[in-house]
Amino acid sequence: MKFKVRNWASYEAGLRRRGSLTLWVTDEAIAKWQAPPRLSPGGQAHYSDMAIETALMLRLTFHRPLRQTEGFVESIFALLGVAVSAPDHSTLSRRATTLPSVSLGRMPEGPLHVLIDSAGLKVYSAGEWLQEKHGPRARRSWRKPHLAVDAASGMIVAQTLTEKEMGDPSQVGPLLDQIQGNIEQVTADGAYDGAPTYQTVAQHGAHIRIVIPPHVTAVLSDEAGHAPSPRDGHIALIEAKGRLEWQKATGYGRRSLVETTMGRYKRIIGPQLRARSFAGQQTEAAVGVAVLNRMLGAGRPDSVRSSKKTA
Repeated sequence: MKFKVRNWASYEAGLRRRGSLTLWVTDEAIAKWQAPPRLSPGGQAHYSDMAIETALMLRLTFHRPLRQTEGFVESIFALLGVAVSAPDHSTLSRRATTLPSVSLGRMPEGPLHVLIDSAGLKVYSAGEWLQEKHGPRARRSWRKPHLAVDAASGMIVAQTLTEKEMGDPSQVGPLLDQIQGNIEQVTADGAYDGAPTYQTVAQHGAHIRIVIPPHVTAVLSDEAGHAPSPRDGHIALIEAKGRLEWQKATGYGRRSLVETTMGRYKRIIGPQLRARSFAGQQTEAAVGVAVLNRMLGAGRPDSVRSSKKTA
């Protein structure tokens, strides 16, 4: 199976723009670089939340340690001739744990087809080679990023980061709570199957269509005869036509787009978290999502399946 990009010229321009510093250090960020005067008791912050967020985005985009990020931002302002200073590395590390929220960018409009999935990110450590050579010195640890992706635009519309012990269905509510627009459909894999997920989605709108493959051992509920639930409908359709036909009928194949997004995160941002504290890791994951959305906004391929057959 081969695909071709129909908007290669504009997509190529978008790929080049991703490397432009003006995409990451915007005029709005420079104008709001200084923190507004504090009205409540306490010390006055020197840098705004937008300044800290911009510096962290530069760090993840260009894969720089905190000290090199500090020097990188200073050099940008020197070249631009802007009379503002860069936050030092200790300020970036400290403020990353207290950022109230991270803007994921401009969200798509209209009814959304939301794709939900989770993956694993390693916690920054000595590395697997050292552990294999000298033996495990500590328990391997990792975190779970949970993403909600709009199927039409590919934009990440919501995200959370949890400990590895947290189950996937527990994050459906927090993800949907972050979405302001109207939701038309929610699609997820079999790990989300169960009454709790259906109940959580229904709380956000009784009209929302849910596409989740039921377990192989799933059976119809007691109410299936007179008041079948959406899950009963999936079970009945699979029993009648099989899982492949169910996937075609429900459009379940589009769920692969959220797996592609997970792959983009690990390839572009990285497969591990650098921050040491859990609060810092949550901010790092949110900033990574914001980076991916901004890159996608700069240029997105219009890819279609090629009709040419390969030998």
